[in-house]
Amino acid sequence: MTWAEICDDKLLATLPYRIESDRWGNIVMSPPPRSRHAEYQGVITVQLQERMSGGLTLAECPVQTTEGVKAVDVAWVSQERRKSKPNDPAYLIAPEICVEVQSPSNTHEELMERKRLFFEKGALEFWLCGLEGQMTFFDPAGEVPQSRLCPEFPKTVVLD
Repeated sequence: MTWAEICDDKLLATLPYRIESDRWGNIVMSPPPRSRHAEYQGVITVQLQERMSGGLTLAECPVQTTEGVKAVDVAWVSQERRKSKPNDPAYLIAPEICVEVQSPSNTHEELMERKRLFFEKGALEFWLCGLEGQMTFFDPAGEVPQSRLCPEFPKTVVLD
């Protein structure tokens, strides 16, 4: 199935799962995130939006990769990049910042694969929020001490 067909499927829209696709167009479902994951996702979304201008902060942003459509937990995309393909069902060019929030079920290899896929699609930074809110920042060359696009972003996300 194409991503547009997946998005338009009324039955799939009723399922309580996160839906992505693999490189062959097969549907990949995973259970909804736990509350702590959602809390980190929400706080990161707000903090990123407060610190960045000239774009939008998005949750569950679909990006078409070489391995299918993957949903970025939190993304920041510039207005320029966002408007380059306004009607596509998934981003063909990744948002500038792609953030993954680690879940207990995630393996390191899985998260690093997502990092690779988003960089292949043009992301400028990949951020990883660990299980306790610790942030790790990457650019295409590797790990960096802080975000270059949003240097004020904290190195630890605190849940109040």
